[in-house]
Amino acid sequence: MVHFRLASDYQMAFPDGIGGGTVFRIQAVVAVLAAVYVLVRRSRPSFAVAFLIAVSAFGAVLLYRYVDVPQLGPIPAMYEPIWFFEKSLSAVAEGIAALTAVIGVAVGSRSAAEPVPSHRR
Repeated sequence: MVHFRLASDYQMAFPDGIGGGTVFRIQAVVAVLAAVYVLVRRSRPSFAVAFLIAVSAFGAVLLYRYVDVPQLGPIPAMYEPIWFFEKSLSAVAEGIAALTAVIGVAVGSRSAAEPVPSHRR
């Protein structure tokens, strides 16, 4: 939710193309949709989608922190060579989300319809 809160500041700071705030809003909406998908389905595909979204967000914050990437089509140049609380919080949350999603992919989930195997002696 940090992205929703910071979107207006980033729109003004990075107004080229579609604008940094718009990028943040899109990213936040996609993350919320992935979270709902995981909550509803709890399946390997839902965890895989969540992983891809979280790892792409985590990668983007690291990339734009350390590399001065020029504007790419409508995506603005959003180089920001500093860490501040909200940015750090976002990076940590994205990293944790990616890690838990990859664990979800590895472990999978048991459907409520699947019988639990019994252990008879």
